[in-house]
Amino acid sequence: RCPFCLENDLKFGLFFRFTVGLLISTAAQADLVFKDDTGQEVRLKAPARRIVTLAPHAAESLYAAGAGDKLVGTVDYSDYPPEAKKVPRVGGYSRVDLEAVAALKPDLVLAWESGNNMTQVDKLKALGLTVYVSQPNTIDNVASQIERIGQLAGTEAVANATAERFRKRLDSLRSAHAAKPKVRVFYQIWKTPLLTVGGPQIISDAIKICGGENVFGHLKQMAPNVTVEAVLEADPEAIVATGMGDAKPEWLHDWDKWTRMTAVKRGNLFHINPDIMQRHTPRILDGTEKLCAHLDVAR
Repeated sequence: RCPFCLENDLKFGLFFRFTVGLLISTAAQADLVFKDDTGQEVRLKAPARRIVTLAPHAAESLYAAGAGDKLVGTVDYSDYPPEAKKVPRVGGYSRVDLEAVAALKPDLVLAWESGNNMTQVDKLKALGLTVYVSQPNTIDNVASQIERIGQLAGTEAVANATAERFRKRLDSLRSAHAAKPKVRVFYQIWKTPLLTVGGPQIISDAIKICGGENVFGHLKQMAPNVTVEAVLEADPEAIVATGMGDAKPEWLHDWDKWTRMTAVKRGNLFHINPDIMQRHTPRILDGTEKLCAHLDVAR
């Protein structure tokens, strides 16, 4: 080969290495850009290392995504997995201590649109904190939420594997109950006020997966107030209630006096622990399996 050719090769090699190095350096400095569930743009200089969660389900999902070691603050009732109990509290999900959040110097705050006080969330943003707002309204969204947390925290490998296992289990549940006869369901969250779930709420999605029909699924609110008269008129074939834990709430059997209601005539009064039914986490499939089993009894 000619000396001129060799000199050109050397120059090209140096230029190539310089260009690649420049591109890598530029990429390393580029912000990570996401859109949260409210459509707002969220920017991070690098995957988050200090995260505060403003809802129990957000803390639980952080662990499921492999990023539990990045959790530096959370709210009351963040009790799963057990490690979450040791994390400092910053108030309750409906009323957050803004100073406590800021004092933890998080590079990311995970908020919950329908559960948090959004005025407080806006104040956190005004303090210069980076806030990602999530709102998983369907069970499919739970898997997507875990994947997104993995991207935010730089734990994609664990998060993606968790999401994949979740989707496979969800597909099995759907297949098992797709062809079953419909069961009219009244899902009771609380007694006073009498609260149920509306169409957009994730539990309505679970009822559909089990081959059920939410008798108040036409309502647009997440957790609407209803009257006893409205429940009697809807005449559900099954009533599913939650309380404060594994114990069946005493008020579930307040319905026993309405002997003409189909659910009461057939003895279809059921209970599910709210922790596995009302949190937007992988454990919602445990709750959905129990719900499906109850509806099978009702059939």
